[in-house]
Amino acid sequence: MANSVAKKRGLDRSLGTLSVVLPAKNEEQGIAAVLMKARALLPDAEILVIDDGSTDRTAEIALGMGAKVLSSPYSMGNGAAIKRGARAATGALIAFMDADGQHDPSLIPTLVEKLEEGYDMVVGARSAAGQASRSRGLANALYNRLASWMTGFEVRDLTSGFRVVRADKFREFLHLLPNGFSYPTTITMAFFRSAYAVAYHDVPVARRVGRSHLRPLRDGLRFLLIIFKVATLYSPLKLFVPAAAGFFLLASGYYIHTFISQGRFTNMSALLFSASVIIFLVGLVSEQIAALTYRRES
Repeated sequence: MANSVAKKRGLDRSLGTLSVVLPAKNEEQGIAAVLMKARALLPDAEILVIDDGSTDRTAEIALGMGAKVLSSPYSMGNGAAIKRGARAATGALIAFMDADGQHDPSLIPTLVEKLEEGYDMVVGARSAAGQASRSRGLANALYNRLASWMTGFEVRDLTSGFRVVRADKFREFLHLLPNGFSYPTTITMAFFRSAYAVAYHDVPVARRVGRSHLRPLRDGLRFLLIIFKVATLYSPLKLFVPAAAGFFLLASGYYIHTFISQGRFTNMSALLFSASVIIFLVGLVSEQIAALTYRRES
């Protein structure tokens, strides 16, 4: 009984030093309900709405609900809003969540409680039913498998925007975050690379209120690049070594074929062997650049 009371008091103290950051763009249909629930459940938390160049009443509604609002004169992107919110937040812990009604503010204390077990970031992991569409679900499953292979840890939801982090550690990587939609991918891989403890907690996700800002073709191609970004961001050699080995095997096979059929070493074989060596060397350089990128200042 005493332990549970002490645990609750510790959680209450954590929630008192919590900032909730909600990036928002044209979310006037759903943001009022989200803020009302967040304020009722987290009366001591700082709530910031980062208005990403909205052309509707998003900022006005947020101000009316008592939230702190940072407005941009034009849209800079979801990642840019996250960075602005992280800089402005005053809490020792920061909860990031969407303003479209998909994320339930009542789950924030649960994520904070998990964080207090010794983690540096806790991510709300969506189930297959929580994905916006079947194609998005399949794409996210691919990202999760790739990230798990790269890091050696189970990554259950690489692109979830619902998470609680320790503010000081999150700010270490602001310079790495893109201005677009792939900030969750970047910050997750950065935490793993820097040996910060990451945990996942299952969360339900509701259907968003209003229109999605994702475009299937444009963002589908952009998310495809995330696959390569994940690899180069975390451990470039895991991407470059298999590619170099593939070219080496191809070169060897072609050389054996031409030697048996023509009795000579061809220019194509030389080109393929050269490509293999170059790719491997580029991988080594990339690995050193990645190491410098994550080097912490003393």
